[in-house]
Amino acid sequence: MRVLTLGGGTVGTWIADMLCRSRHDVTVVDTDAANVQRINNDLDVRAIQGSASQSSVLFQAGVLGCDMCLAVTGNDEVNLVAASMAKKMGAQKAVARVYAPVFRDLSTFDYQRHFRIDRLLSLEHLTAMELARSIRNPESLTLEHFARGQLEVADFEITRQNDMLGKPLKEMSLPPKVRLGTITRNRRTWIATANDSLHEGDAISLFGKTEDVEDMRKIFTKGSPKRQFVVIAGGGETGYHLAKALDAQRQKVLLLDDDPDRCDYLAAHLERATVVCADATRKITLEEERVGGCDYFIACTGNDENNIMSGIEAKQLGAGHVMTLVGRPDYAEIVGRLGIDRAVSERDAMARQILGLMTQGAVLSQVKLPQSDIYVLELDVAPQCRAAESSLAEAELPSGVLVAAVLQDDYVQVPTAADTLQPGSTALVLAPQAAISDVAQAFATNER
Repeated sequence: MRVLTLGGGTVGTWIADMLCRSRHDVTVVDTDAANVQRINNDLDVRAIQGSASQSSVLFQAGVLGCDMCLAVTGNDEVNLVAASMAKKMGAQKAVARVYAPVFRDLSTFDYQRHFRIDRLLSLEHLTAMELARSIRNPESLTLEHFARGQLEVADFEITRQNDMLGKPLKEMSLPPKVRLGTITRNRRTWIATANDSLHEGDAISLFGKTEDVEDMRKIFTKGSPKRQFVVIAGGGETGYHLAKALDAQRQKVLLLDDDPDRCDYLAAHLERATVVCADATRKITLEEERVGGCDYFIACTGNDENNIMSGIEAKQLGAGHVMTLVGRPDYAEIVGRLGIDRAVSERDAMARQILGLMTQGAVLSQVKLPQSDIYVLELDVAPQCRAAESSLAEAELPSGVLVAAVLQDDYVQVPTAADTLQPGSTALVLAPQAAISDVAQAFATNER
């Protein structure tokens, strides 16, 4: 695929290198002549000097024929304008990196829709969601961009006996807002059908909003989950998004930051978390805040070395699980030897999102479910496509696939067999890897 990367800083260079190694044709645009020269010398890509927000520069960079434009400069406003221009000038997909939370806040203004951009990506928010997943449900998958993150996939084992077990799914009274996606039994995973039944010991995946999925978890699992004590070191954007994402009923959150002004902001914008103005890199601070008794300690300051050192201190004090945020990929490989349970890289989180978007045709994105060959596909429902010619029960879809959710006009619906897909909507489909091509053809415009 032909990819245009706007911005040749640390993030832009890393993305260009990653895509180049994946055999994509990459062009980089940057205003700094030194960056352009360095990229041309070090990477097998084409780099040109110029402003990403100027149409003449985009034209020179080949925006008319590119499959994807990634606007990842250090300026949010430039990224929004440049991605919008690239989309209008002919780029098949346009993605803009943003830092400020306001650009993703739909309560004030929908920047993504206004500028007609396919995705707004925040490294900090993506990383926070990955950390939150590791705490709430390590096997879950948050579909960050479907319905603006309102949909989640949660995997868990059935440990509670109830009247639903043993019956075909078509006879079970599942809530209308939740869809059963996959069943794993005896190390075999498959997409659930109406004739399948559930048994104790099965591992299942549920699609739905977080609160609805949690309600279903209580029906199928024994006992009440323990309320976890989570300590977050660092109140930057990653720490803020992480604290906001954690469920108040299952997590007690303590957020540490040494900037008084930032602490005032955090206290005003976080209703449930406890914010303490203190230096989390000092052992005495960790002792005073009883970090040794926490279930999870997450170090996400802006400094790799501080994150690693505070993580080691927390582990020595007795913290249950320790996770650190690291920017350098080589650090992520060695922290496990130091007693830290998990290192999360912003670059890795961004890489998964970008590679998932490297699709063509009706497929907008694809994400592989853990430990299976099943993919979650996000597809445009094109006019006159086979998938929309009749109800889902009669639609010409490949066997073994499941339409799990539909997004239309920002409203998420779990469809029934009697529903018909509407052109212009977006569908979330589960499909085995071998059926992806056939699914894409079913959702593309039918030229018969």
